[in-house]
Amino acid sequence: MAFLNKLNPTPAFPSYTGPYNVGSTDVEIPVNLLDSPTQFSTDISTVSFRVFYPCTPESHQRAVRWIPSPQREYIGAYARFLGANSAFSQLFSVLPQLLYFISIPVHTNATLLEPPTKSKKWPVMIFSHGLGGSRNSYSHIVGSLASHGMVVIAPDHRDGSSPISFINGADGKVAKPVEYRKVAHKASTEVYESRDEQLRIRLWELSLIHDALLKIDSGTPLENIHQQHAKVAHGDLFSMFSGKIAVQEPGSISFSGHSFGAATMVQFVKSAFYRASTSNETYRPLFAPGPDSSIVRQITPATPVMLLDLWCLPIQSPDTTWLKEKPMPCYTVATGGSNLLAILSEAFYKWNGNFVDTMRTIAKPVGNDPGQPGPHVFYPISSAHLSQSDFGVLFPWVTTKIFGAKEPERVLELNVRAMLQVLRNSYVEVANTSIEDLELDQEGGPHQAKIEAGISNDKKILSTKKDAVRGWMSLSTDAGPSADLPETDKSPSDAVMEGEVLGQVTSQTERGF
Repeated sequence: MAFLNKLNPTPAFPSYTGPYNVGSTDVEIPVNLLDSPTQFSTDISTVSFRVFYPCTPESHQRAVRWIPSPQREYIGAYARFLGANSAFSQLFSVLPQLLYFISIPVHTNATLLEPPTKSKKWPVMIFSHGLGGSRNSYSHIVGSLASHGMVVIAPDHRDGSSPISFINGADGKVAKPVEYRKVAHKASTEVYESRDEQLRIRLWELSLIHDALLKIDSGTPLENIHQQHAKVAHGDLFSMFSGKIAVQEPGSISFSGHSFGAATMVQFVKSAFYRASTSNETYRPLFAPGPDSSIVRQITPATPVMLLDLWCLPIQSPDTTWLKEKPMPCYTVATGGSNLLAILSEAFYKWNGNFVDTMRTIAKPVGNDPGQPGPHVFYPISSAHLSQSDFGVLFPWVTTKIFGAKEPERVLELNVRAMLQVLRNSYVEVANTSIEDLELDQEGGPHQAKIEAGISNDKKILSTKKDAVRGWMSLSTDAGPSADLPETDKSPSDAVMEGEVLGQVTSQTERGF
C-alpha cells in the first residue's frame, strides 16, 4: 500500500498529529440573520466560513475537496492569480485533474466530540487567510489545531483577496462571484485607500462571524445555505455546537491569521479594544463597534493573538495612524506579551522594511515595566512565505526549487507547537503535544509511558536559548533589522503575495530566495 501511495501523483496532506479525529463543515449564513456592531453598507449578502473541529472516533465520512466547488472556476481563478508564466500556474493548467482530487483529511459534517475540558466546552480560534487564500488554503495548520482540541473558524473573505469566491443565494444557487482585486504592494494614497476598503469588509465579516458563534452556542436558529444540500445524519449541524464552544466569556476566543490575515487580526483586536475616539479628528476608523457590543466585551488584554508572517503595509494607512500607534492590548496589563505570538518565515525575517514594522507593531511600549514580558517571536530556518499555508506541504518540489524552502511538514508542525504552547500559557485547555511533533527518541525508561502520551508543557518551543529546537530561531523586539540582505524597492516576499514571483525564478534565485 505504501508503494502504491508513492506512485500516486496526486498531492496529499500528511496526517494530523493530535489525538482527535477532525470533522469539518461549510457554513454560509445570510447577514440579515446576524447583528453587526457597526454600520456598514455593502451588497455582500452572506458570511462564509469553514469550521474544523474534534469529532467522534468512529467518524468515517468522506474527506473535503481542497479545491471547493465549483472546482473548474476555482482552478481557473488560481491560474489567473498566479500568473500565466509562473510554475504554479503551469501546474494548475497541465494537471488540473490531479488538483480536483486533492482532499483535506477531515470528516465532512461528522458528529462533534463531547469536550473533555473542565468547562465542558471546546476552545475556539478564528483564523484569517492572506492574499490568494480561502477558507480551505490553511487547512493543515488549522486542522492540526483542531486535532489537538480546538474549534477553528476559517473565514472566506469576500474583499477581493481570494482568487475567487462565491456569494450564494438562499436557494443554494450561485448569486455572484467575487473576483480577485489586484492592488499594488507599494505604498501610495490609492493603495492605502484600497487596502482600507478591503479591511473594512474583513473586520465587518469577523464581527458577523463572532455574532454567529454566539448565536450558535446559545441555540439561536440560523440558516446555513450549505446545509440545504448536505447529507447530515444527525440533523441540524449547528445544534451539536450549542453549549459546546467557549465563546461567551470575555477573552475566550483566540485570533490568528497569515500575512494580510495577520494584519486583519491586528486591526480587528485593536479596533475593538481601543474603539474610536470622537475627539480625534485625524482617525478614520475602519471598524467602530459600540462600547456595549459583544465583540468589545470579547476582546481583552488576555485574548491570545497569533500572527503568522504579518504583512504590515495594510495597517500603515494615514487614516488609521492613531490606532497604529496604540500598543497591542496585552501590554495594558502586567502579563504583557505572554499571549502574543509572531512567527515569521525566513523570507519575511530577511525583508528588512516589513521586519522592522512587524517588531514595532508587536513590541512592548517604551516606558512599560522592564519586567513585563514581551512577545514570543520566532522563525524557522529555510522557510518561505508559502510555508505556513497548504501550498508548501502540497507542492514541496516547487517551493524548494523556487524559494529554497525545506522540510515543509516540519515547519508547519513547529508553528502548531508554538501556537499550542502559547494557548496553554493563556490557560486554554488543549491536548498534549505528541511525541512525533516533539521529535524525541523513544528509548524506554521509567518516564516512557508519560512521553508516549505527549507533554502538556512544551517549554522548548518557546525557549529563547539557541538551538533549543533545531532550526527554530528566537528573535527579540529589542533587536534591529536583519542585516542578511539589503533593503530593496520591491522585496521578493512582497512579490510572493502578488503571485508574480512564481514566474521570476531566475531573479529570485540570484538574490538568495
